[in-house]
Parts: sequence; C-alpha cells; structure tokens
Amino acid sequence: MRIMLKSKIHRARVTDVCIDYEGSITIDKALMTAADILPYEQVHVLDVNNGARFTTYAIEGKACSGEICVNGAAARLVSKGDIVIILTYSDVTEEAARDHTPRLVYVDARNAIIESRHGHLAFSQQGIPVD
Repeated sequence: MRIMLKSKIHRARVTDVCIDYEGSITIDKALMTAADILPYEQVHVLDVNNGARFTTYAIEGKACSGEICVNGAAARLVSKGDIVIILTYSDVTEEAARDHTPRLVYVDARNAIIESRHGHLAFSQQGIPVD
C-alpha cells in the first residue's frame, strides 16, 4: 500500500478563526464536494503565510459561502486572511497507485472555484464533469 494524495483545495483564504470552538476546520460545502471531502474526514492544512502545518477534520460550511474557518486550538496557528492548502490522502494498492490521480480544486481570492480537475476530467462547482 502507498499513501497517495486524494484531494487538494489549493490556496484558499482563511475567512475566520474561532478558538472557542471545540476543533476542526469549517469548509464551504461546495469546496468539500468538489474535493471529495466528507464531513469529519481527516485533512491536513498547510499555511502558506507562516509555514504552519496541522491535521484536523473537516466540517461542512454553507455551500458557495467561501467559508474557511479554522476552529479550536489550531486557530492559534493561522490568521484570518492567511492562504492555506487543504489536503486529504488515501491508502492505495501498489498497482492502483500507478494510475492514481487526485482531485485538485483551485480557488480565487473569495474561495470560489475557478478550476477543478480529477485526472483528465474537469468539474463544475457542483462536482459535475464538464468537457
């Protein structure tokens, strides 16, 4: 088995931090769908601004809101406005790893999807394949 990148939300902007919440990262539901991230799934968060890296779990925010809110103790590792990369990984057999392609979601400064790919396929904001 190999651990492979399953999905990535690239250069999302942190819209809020909430230290008093018990934990996790709230992610716009449309972004989660496009990246194939489920509620409570483990995610790795990389802060481009300060180099912080941490692991938490995703919770669903309002669809098409652009929300990226870091909660709980991890909120001390980022600042509102920071740029983050959100990653998920999966275990893949050695054979399947050779053809594995992750879902890649690219967003603009408001966290709206500007491009979403899975291998050679592109997807709409609703996660529907497009030509």
